[in-house]
Amino acid sequence: MTSPQPPGLSLFVEPADGVEQALAAASVIDGFGVDVSVTLAWAAEVGRMLPADASLTDRWQLLAGTAFLDVGAARILEPHLDALAILDEAGVEPDETATWGVFAAEGAGTRLTAVRTDATGWTLRGTKPWCSLAGSLSHALVTAWVDDEQRRLFSVPLRHDTVTPHPGPWHARGLSQVVSAPVDFAGTPATPVGDVGWYLRRPGFAHGGVGVAAAWWGGAMGLLPALHAAASSERADQVAQLHLGDADAALWAARAVLAETADVFSAGPRADAGLLANRARTVTARAATLALETADLALGPLPLVADEAHARRVADLHVYLRQHHGARDAARIGRELVASEQPW
Repeated sequence: MTSPQPPGLSLFVEPADGVEQALAAASVIDGFGVDVSVTLAWAAEVGRMLPADASLTDRWQLLAGTAFLDVGAARILEPHLDALAILDEAGVEPDETATWGVFAAEGAGTRLTAVRTDATGWTLRGTKPWCSLAGSLSHALVTAWVDDEQRRLFSVPLRHDTVTPHPGPWHARGLSQVVSAPVDFAGTPATPVGDVGWYLRRPGFAHGGVGVAAAWWGGAMGLLPALHAAASSERADQVAQLHLGDADAALWAARAVLAETADVFSAGPRADAGLLANRARTVTARAATLALETADLALGPLPLVADEAHARRVADLHVYLRQHHGARDAARIGRELVASEQPW
């Protein structure tokens, strides 16, 4: 079984030249997705090459195509592109040589506080959980508490001597190279990006969430070549063809949802953007989960133990999909529908 080749993967429209060039370059990089430093260098080049006004469709196709090649690479690229989009939305010109993360998670027993030092200066103190690749990146956009109830987004240099990334705990079998661990900040200089609460209010917050779903979709699409080969073999029966058909139909439906969501979001800001994003993420997560389960049933244990690329794709995608919270995210859709006067 071989790894997928650069895809003709699209959301019903042809990818822009820059997207195809980025994926073609990625396909010949040794260690792509596994070697963090070379993958980050590629991601930084992609960020410089992709126009600031690139369409959502192109951005999501780039993430999907990257995940089709390697799920870990998409997990590295996605926050870098998200950070660049956030800075663009805030009207901030980024350092073109920087590699970016976005650290916005909260966790029990940890708290990161922003303290004003003078009229324009801020420092960060405390611990931020779930900071992916903090030991490898040059910069991050980080949310921190400015009082007991409000958070603000800050740009932070991660190579400052007041920043201490933890090496773990990180015992992951999937995405093992994308260490996501706490980071301690001890008076780290920070620059505000947007005003208090802007990070969650901005239109692009929903866009970024669906960008992650596009990566899930592309990663799951990478399972189809193996399912197709199994259904095409001399020993294939109707059940093998059923498995291929089930996975294909689910992923085709997710493709349609992602394409429509990109079109709707591109038309302008919407009050129901959060609801639309949660719908798209839920549909895509379920399709990708079905594709994983179907691949296990159709292919059996052999590729999970004897095909390094397939085994890594499956493990990486399982971990990546846990950014979706399953029943809780579906319940959030229900709450928003209940609260809406015209939900459809």
